[in-house]
Amino acid sequence: MENTEATSLTESLTQKVDDNDYLSSFMNSYGTYGIVGAAAIAVIVPVLFSTLLMGKKKGEKRGVPVEVGGEPGYAVRNARIPQLIQFPWEGANTIAALFELCCKKYSRNPCMGTRKVIKKDFVTATDGRKFEKLHLGDYEWQTYGQVYQRACHFSSGLVNFGHNVDTRVAIFSETRAEWQIAFQGCLRQNITVVTIYASLGEDALIHSLNETQVSTLICESKQLKKLAAIHSSLKTITNIIYFEDDENPNISGLLGSMGDRNVSSFHEIELLGERAPVPPSLPSKDSVAVIMYTSGSTGLPKGVMITHGNIVALAAAVMTIIRGIGTNDVYLAYLPLAHVLELAAESVMLGAGTAIGYGSPLTLTDTSSKIMRGTKGDASVLKPTLMAAVPAILDRIRDGVVKKVEGTGGLAKKLFDIAYKRRLQAIEGSWFGAWGLEKWFWDIIVFKKVRAALGGHIRLILSGGAPLSGNSQRFINICMGAPVSQGYGLTETCAGSAFTEMDETTVGRVGPPVPSCYIKLVNWAEGGYSVSDKPMPRGEIVIGGFTVTSGYFNNPEKTDEVYKVDERGMRWFYTGDIGQFHPDGSLEIIDRKKDIVKLQHGEYISLGKVEAALMSSKYVDNLMVHADPFHSYCVALIVPSREVLEKWAKEAGIEYKDFPELCDKAETVSEVQKSLSKVAKDAKLDKFEVPAKIKLVADPWTPESGLVTAALKIKREQIKAEYKDELQNIPENGRFFALVQPKVRLNEICSAVEALAMVQQYEESNEKRRPKFFINDHQDIVVEILKRLDGRSLGVAACVCSLWRSVARNDSLWEHLCFRHVSPPPSGLRSVVAALGGYKRLYMACVRPVLSRLGRVREASSWTRDEFQLSLSLFCVDCYERLGGGVDGINSNGGKVAVESSPSSLMFLCKPLNV
Repeated sequence: MENTEATSLTESLTQKVDDNDYLSSFMNSYGTYGIVGAAAIAVIVPVLFSTLLMGKKKGEKRGVPVEVGGEPGYAVRNARIPQLIQFPWEGANTIAALFELCCKKYSRNPCMGTRKVIKKDFVTATDGRKFEKLHLGDYEWQTYGQVYQRACHFSSGLVNFGHNVDTRVAIFSETRAEWQIAFQGCLRQNITVVTIYASLGEDALIHSLNETQVSTLICESKQLKKLAAIHSSLKTITNIIYFEDDENPNISGLLGSMGDRNVSSFHEIELLGERAPVPPSLPSKDSVAVIMYTSGSTGLPKGVMITHGNIVALAAAVMTIIRGIGTNDVYLAYLPLAHVLELAAESVMLGAGTAIGYGSPLTLTDTSSKIMRGTKGDASVLKPTLMAAVPAILDRIRDGVVKKVEGTGGLAKKLFDIAYKRRLQAIEGSWFGAWGLEKWFWDIIVFKKVRAALGGHIRLILSGGAPLSGNSQRFINICMGAPVSQGYGLTETCAGSAFTEMDETTVGRVGPPVPSCYIKLVNWAEGGYSVSDKPMPRGEIVIGGFTVTSGYFNNPEKTDEVYKVDERGMRWFYTGDIGQFHPDGSLEIIDRKKDIVKLQHGEYISLGKVEAALMSSKYVDNLMVHADPFHSYCVALIVPSREVLEKWAKEAGIEYKDFPELCDKAETVSEVQKSLSKVAKDAKLDKFEVPAKIKLVADPWTPESGLVTAALKIKREQIKAEYKDELQNIPENGRFFALVQPKVRLNEICSAVEALAMVQQYEESNEKRRPKFFINDHQDIVVEILKRLDGRSLGVAACVCSLWRSVARNDSLWEHLCFRHVSPPPSGLRSVVAALGGYKRLYMACVRPVLSRLGRVREASSWTRDEFQLSLSLFCVDCYERLGGGVDGINSNGGKVAVESSPSSLMFLCKPLNV
């Protein structure tokens, strides 16, 4: 989803505020006394209501302790349901049975909707690349009865086509209605389906198909080209069925390259089954419905065996805790059905008789990358009430709205800020937040346009797949006017194990266990987590119940390692995650036991694998790679080889008084970073596996220090505790900086504060000499200035910015200084251009007084070249951070080239002679 989804926010806010006719008609309709009376009621009623509500919720339990078998620990169940739920109702003990019952019950209700392509066009970018743009029509619907008939026809046609029901079928396709129909058709013959991501690479695709011995492969026509390239490596596939579309006009040529395999279209298989029906061979609850491949962390992916009973139990639990899901709802399906989150969500929707409209991340909103300008995205047309989302998508929505509001400024921004703060107070439980009439007012004036991006009717968003930050959860909740329920689970536990309830107002937690499973914490002594910890029990999260899957396909060793069966016959899965239970029974994820971390965008990174690769750098004596799920990159603490580093410093002419100072120098960090990037490339690490930031640690890690074992293996938890402050500060320094943390001295802080007085004097004396600078694009500004900068000034600027942000922990003081005495810019000029002079003042206030005390700068009334260089460097570094490192470099011919965001990448964009 693109950040530009909020592109029309400014116009909406301005129009609503300036629309005097709207406000006048409102006043005339209700009268002054009516408005005042309504306002009084709107204030008093919410205060009384919130008082009663908070009193009720204060002692409310969401999860309660329960006695279970297996390893001792602290176990919790859902407080509302005493016994675990296995089935939604009698007779619905498999996915096939649930689907059949619901299709007959809701036979005339809309079931699956799809948009047809009206027009397709290609837009050529300035760099010559072509981008496909689509004009899509309205949703065309099939009823539950029609979908059921298609599933039955496909089920029969599959058998008639020659598929052996004792072998497996794989679906290799993006999310679409036919995916679900084919899936349901397979289940009616008790055929196990292997799910494969449409984006999967060739090696992983070959591994998945060969390992599971798939005999029939279902795919989109556009995937036929990839299959043709690897068909000789597919050992067991005898049948290929493709979904018809307009993506591949050369289908006939591709079909001939599949060898002696049977190839047919999906429609032809349906017709084959319609002409010759085959009786179903229905599964049992213990039959394996799906083999779902998880993202591989240290090699090839693992196939998780999910039974019919697992998915049905989850559907029953979700329909119990989210009451009201039914035929009045519309669900937007766009996440990959090869992911357990989407498969589980659609199973719930089908069980509740909900209409499912299929879309794509590339056509989701009016501003999505594949939507033709002036036409509608999926959400605008469908107007869904329910949707699932991964945190990365919600983060982009938030960033897009914030960026647009900040860029707009003026009255629109003030209104947005007021509305957001007032609603935030209400959500956090304040008696005097925006409730009632005031809430309605802000919804109409401010938030209505934001909500229109997703159709304007969303009443619940389920976030899963990775942790969602508290800021994004609050923001989406307020702006979209709907609760954002964060779920926790794994493929191995059939997605949902815990789920925040719709009335939950806190963030950072994942709620109580769902009613189909228990969650238990067990001690992890090595990490220092215990169920007896105060004030909350902590430990490794172990999940038991009806949603725990059968294990890993063809991998009994790994299955036995993490799956256990207790003396009562309950199956438990050891997640490797560390959690704690709050007093109300809600779970919070606080750590990861294993060295495998899922990053913000869903990639898995094996810390041990990365560490082993980076150890080959000549500068590294020891290291620890650190990552967390709230960022899309990893960082590293490096213990450098003193001998090698000092030799390099001597040859490079680097001056330093001691080894810690050498480790803190920007040039040193840059040199080590370049070495790490090289060995990472040689080891074929992915981009997200290369540390974006590093911190050089001067003190060695020894067994005596307690940071390594006697065998010199790192103690990850002890190192994290020792360098807690450094690790916490790493993400705060922005994407550009190497992890140099200058010590802030009192005299430097005093200099910065005292020098604020000279800002006014300098501003007045130099007002007439202020240069005109009218490049009206953030990126162009940075690129043009970088052409004229030298590396020394840029390096100093990085340290100055890091020092300044150590003094001012947030941007408020920074922005106050940079924008002080700057009049509002012209309407056509971006604020960042007007702020250019602010960075000169920043130099005057923070840098020059300190350097002058050291005798390094002469006092003069005019600016020197070095002073201008450094002030412009300050501007570039800060702007680079705010742009997220997204600045193009300059090649020798003056053209733009992509530059990876790393601690040294910006340095190499300036004048090469001085680097």
